[in-house]
Amino acid sequence: MHRRSHGLALIVAEQQVNRVSRADVGLRSSRGPILLAMMLSVGLVAIDSTILATAVPSIVGDLGGFHQFPWLFSIFLLAQAVSVPIYAKFSDQYGRKPIMLIGVGLFLLGSVLCGVAWNMPALIVFRGIQGLGAGAIMPTSMTIVGDLYTVAERATVQGYMASVWAISAVVGPTLGGVFVEVLDWRWIFFVNIPLALFAGWTLLRRFHEEVERVRHRIDVAGAVLLTAGSSLLILGLLEGGVLWPWRSLTSLAVLGGAAVLLIAFAAVERRASEPIIPGWVFRSRLFNTTNLVSLAVGAMVVGLTSYVPLYVQGVLGHNALVGGFAVAALTIGWPIAASTAGRVYLRIGFRSTALVGAAVALLGAGLLALLAADSSVWLVATTCFVVGLGMGWIASPILIAAQAAAEWQVRGVVTGTNMFARSMGSAVGIAVFGALANVALGGTSTVGGQHGGGGLDGVAAGPLYAALHHVFIGSAAVALVMLLGIALMPRKP
Repeated sequence: MHRRSHGLALIVAEQQVNRVSRADVGLRSSRGPILLAMMLSVGLVAIDSTILATAVPSIVGDLGGFHQFPWLFSIFLLAQAVSVPIYAKFSDQYGRKPIMLIGVGLFLLGSVLCGVAWNMPALIVFRGIQGLGAGAIMPTSMTIVGDLYTVAERATVQGYMASVWAISAVVGPTLGGVFVEVLDWRWIFFVNIPLALFAGWTLLRRFHEEVERVRHRIDVAGAVLLTAGSSLLILGLLEGGVLWPWRSLTSLAVLGGAAVLLIAFAAVERRASEPIIPGWVFRSRLFNTTNLVSLAVGAMVVGLTSYVPLYVQGVLGHNALVGGFAVAALTIGWPIAASTAGRVYLRIGFRSTALVGAAVALLGAGLLALLAADSSVWLVATTCFVVGLGMGWIASPILIAAQAAAEWQVRGVVTGTNMFARSMGSAVGIAVFGALANVALGGTSTVGGQHGGGGLDGVAAGPLYAALHHVFIGSAAVALVMLLGIALMPRKP
């Protein structure tokens, strides 16, 4: 296994921290154009996650397919999640640049096709192409940042990357509303075209890397088994209790098939010369704990973003705009904390910084579980903001800790595995939180749905509050898992 001491990296970084300025690593530096390209590429995915929701009513009104529209979100999540480990492995074998260009190109192609979609099934398929592009963009962009910048420099660079999500949280819904009201819903996809073209052109012209040219053996069997197995697993978790009952032959076939394929994948990887996910990833205490925490982060985020709006609307009686405001507090607190996390982990270490974040997130989740049926929406937003602060001090340090322990040749795999764990956490969170809510309702109504979205389905405020209270208690339990996972991270490599 190719590893280096992240403890030594932190010592060197702490010695350098006072010498790193924005002039050295900012957008005007020699690496600035590449950083801008990474920000624009990530921005494509970040804005996509917020801009589409505002246009759904217009899309359904134009194309029809009301019962199919949740798949606009689910297919994107599915395609992105299952492709991340494969792109990550290829970026280690063939370099970051070609994989990043493929990702931007696929996202561009998907955006153009979505903009000219003639019906809902076509739009869903084209959203899948966008998801495949996002699956390359997210891990590869973070791997490139890990390659270009030292640990000390990333303390500053992280502020730039975090700002993308903060801006997207505000710009996305606003642009979506403007396009729907003034132009046409198709412009929510066409707006990606100039951004993707500029990001791709900048990468092509300004990003240069030296890749050792050796003959690689592509793990075709592993890639096929991982894609099929994880697709069935995510599909089963997303649709269980929605399109079919959990206790049904369909559910058993889908989840059982996923288990068989993933077991076969593990067996194939043991014999592969260049496996998609090498076995040493699962023998490392650092990687196991950071991946566990990343999985919990994915579950926590989907729990809050899916069910806090339901609480604000169905229990407190506010409209969708107010519900969106409450969740926006989470997406604002996260990048604020992420932009400051670098300075903190350079002083006290990755593990200690993440522990502080987990304690803050657990406090916020505990406050969320104490919300009453008549709580103020400002209290809800404040609680989400506190959780967001905690997440910002968790997600960045654990990812950078994992990257700092990996050499260039395996950094893509390490980054991709961490992000794959977060995607799986989102799918697990959708299933578990939905089950908690529906069990609390006695199975007579459905709260949540595909992609964690869904409606109130005629549920009265009282029973709905009881159901969501169970979900928020579950969120607190997930926050506790994050805390325990971070506590198990090695103090030293």
